[in-house]
Amino acid sequence: MRALPLARLTAGITALSAALVLAPGSAAATPLADTCWATHYGPVPAGAYTASGELFDNDADTAATSLTRDPQLPFGTRVRVTNVANGASLVVRVNDRGTFQQTPQEPKCLDLTDGAFQRLGGVVDPDQGHIVVTQEVLP
Repeated sequence: MRALPLARLTAGITALSAALVLAPGSAAATPLADTCWATHYGPVPAGAYTASGELFDNDADTAATSLTRDPQLPFGTRVRVTNVANGASLVVRVNDRGTFQQTPQEPKCLDLTDGAFQRLGGVVDPDQGHIVVTQEVLP
């Protein structure tokens, strides 16, 4: 008689464990990389500064994150960005804040320098506008 309640308890714990592992928002279900759109700065006046106070270099492997991102990525955060279409990947450093907004139709996450955008396979002229990327925040 005791074996039946113990078996039910074990089955319940197993089901609960599986539900927790597969539940949205659980640590096990959180993806390592998010898919979004990366845009590029375009023309920036000579002598411009980034929000971090660095002199802007449109050929550096740096990026701005959206002001609508919550939580904000701190300056200096390194992010691996991979172009979904061609597999090209590079690591950029966050040194600026963007003013662009994210919508469900336009899930923008990073504003790359023109150089980084092109190294990932993005086309600046004629302007392709964005590329679909995965972004992975590095430790």
